[in-house]
Amino acid sequence: METTLIAAPARAPALKSDERAGKYLTFLIGREEFGVGVLKVREIMGIQDITEVPQTPPYLKGVINLRGKVIPVIDLRLKFGLPAIDYTQRTCIIVVQVGSGAALLQMGIVVDAVSEVITLTSADIEDTPDFGENVATDYILGMAKIKGKVKILLDIDEVLSSQEIRGLDSVIQ
Repeated sequence: METTLIAAPARAPALKSDERAGKYLTFLIGREEFGVGVLKVREIMGIQDITEVPQTPPYLKGVINLRGKVIPVIDLRLKFGLPAIDYTQRTCIIVVQVGSGAALLQMGIVVDAVSEVITLTSADIEDTPDFGENVATDYILGMAKIKGKVKILLDIDEVLSSQEIRGLDSVIQ
């Protein structure tokens, strides 16, 4: 007697929703528009006096007093290797919460101008293109395609390496 095995129908893999979908605060640095997840944003403020800290990298502008808490301020323009410009009325500090392991740190990032809050679906977001092995893109979550334009989505936790975050933590202690 011959036994015939009937295979169960193959199941389509379950589609997981893109974890990158959600609300983003968008901002300008030069002519490029970037986005950071709104859940990482704590506050947006105009530019203010920044106290310089000696012997820190050029992109670390210094520290500010935010309601009694001293937080480091990074100029994203300089961090990304762009030339420095004079701050204007549109220049803002976005206070974000970044994590390094179990440690959470509030940090200000200086941007040329804040744009808007947008809601992105997984269909709006593409993976970061491969720029070759000599180009680090760990800090880019993906590329959002909105109204014919591309916005670069940042993983703000990766913009600074964990070593840099630990270094900032020691600056403000």
